[in-house]
Amino acid sequence: MASERDVRARLQRAGQEHLLRFWAELAPGQRSALLAELAPLEPEALREHCRRAAAACARPHGPPPGLAARLRPLPRERVGSGSRCDPETRRRWEEEGFRQIALNKVAVLLLAGGQGTRLGVTYPKGMYRVGLPSQKTLYQLQAERIRRVEQLASERHGTSCTVPWYIMTSEFTLGPTAAFFKEHNFFHLDPANVVMFEQRMLPAVTFDGRAILERKDKVAMAPDGNGGLYCALADHQILEDMEHRGVEFVHVYCVDNILVRLADPVFIGFCVLQGADCGAKVVEKAYPEEPVGVVCQVDGVPQVVEYSEISPETAGLRAPDGGLLYCTANICNHFFTRGFLQRVTREFEPLLELHVAVKKVPYVDEEGNLVKPLKPNGIKMEKFVFDALRFAENFVAFEVLREEEFSPLKNADSADRDNPSTARRALLAQHYQWALQAGARFLGARGTQLPELPCLPQNGDPPAICEISPLVSYSGEGLEVHLQGQVFPSPLILDEDQARVLRPQES
Repeated sequence: MASERDVRARLQRAGQEHLLRFWAELAPGQRSALLAELAPLEPEALREHCRRAAAACARPHGPPPGLAARLRPLPRERVGSGSRCDPETRRRWEEEGFRQIALNKVAVLLLAGGQGTRLGVTYPKGMYRVGLPSQKTLYQLQAERIRRVEQLASERHGTSCTVPWYIMTSEFTLGPTAAFFKEHNFFHLDPANVVMFEQRMLPAVTFDGRAILERKDKVAMAPDGNGGLYCALADHQILEDMEHRGVEFVHVYCVDNILVRLADPVFIGFCVLQGADCGAKVVEKAYPEEPVGVVCQVDGVPQVVEYSEISPETAGLRAPDGGLLYCTANICNHFFTRGFLQRVTREFEPLLELHVAVKKVPYVDEEGNLVKPLKPNGIKMEKFVFDALRFAENFVAFEVLREEEFSPLKNADSADRDNPSTARRALLAQHYQWALQAGARFLGARGTQLPELPCLPQNGDPPAICEISPLVSYSGEGLEVHLQGQVFPSPLILDEDQARVLRPQES
């Protein structure tokens, strides 16, 4: 381990010697922990990181001058649609996707390094329960979708296949996630096919460019954003592991989308048949001012432009058909070839932009008192996974319906959107519709049969509660054998073994 003298000299070169100002007060164990944290920080890199953070925060925000003239929608030939295509085209995409899965060429990669501060929990977001009748967590839902898509591909092609699950964690989420998976027997996945790895951490910085001490013996560190994926792939030889397994195509997604379809055969097949090296799922923007990034072109190059960078006038522009001109909302759901990930990791990662996130960062003041600030006081610098889109040789976008595939869990229930209640309702509404389409009918609270047509309120639970295990159906398929012609009271759980009614005392 580096000595206190060596670390102090390195911090002096970086202009950050204040990080050792409580050294004399620390116990031996605290000193060792602080040195272990500071030793890997290269002086020049730390100095530059702090300088760039302060400079980026000081820059004026809002639409960059002249951006509107450089923006263009994606060319039509670069955009597919899972809902507007004809059935035969969709079947062809799906079959190609299942073929690649059956050949063991598809992996999924989960971005799960965030701290979930907006949600207000102290554990990884994947361990969260949104209040489903089954009480399943996000991790369990995702694990079961992997098992189901493996089963469907194996049945179609008469072979056994595996979809490896790579999970990028952070210093905050690795330990709890690994323990959670072990506690739940990896949700009946083979542990050898669940590969967890850790992204890098960066110091949080004050507005004047000083790294923040969270405690006397600890620097305030934060994950380097989901764009830290590319460094983490290299740090942990993940691409070499993929190559060893024969993986050619990787589906990358964020942990918080309760409706995510892992290794979606339709999306995979579309991208493969288009010869794409990089793809993005998109949903139609709900309204011009919706705070989502837009997948478009800037100077002819595909990229995601943040909503804060698009003027209200540009956001409101209409296409000839009356829809929004810039309607393709990014949902952090991507297709990459392994070759593309290798190129980004080896060549382009240093070119990725660092983005500013202004946060409330707990710190110790000059007297050593712990302070929990009431307003933002620090800068966390992040890279975004989608900033690599501009390096693609053949980029495509794939449009899906929001109500079928996108309901993120970002906020506590005190917020009016993207909270546990909206996530739960989105999943239960989807399952209710699947059940009706499969021929099921439901009884209302008074024992009378509910109307056959779906009647889903905008901000409430569906008329009947029906939860369908991903082990039974991946995207609504195969439910007729369980549900057709039957009438169920609410709530209903359709689990792996059989349809069962959840009695009130079980809930």
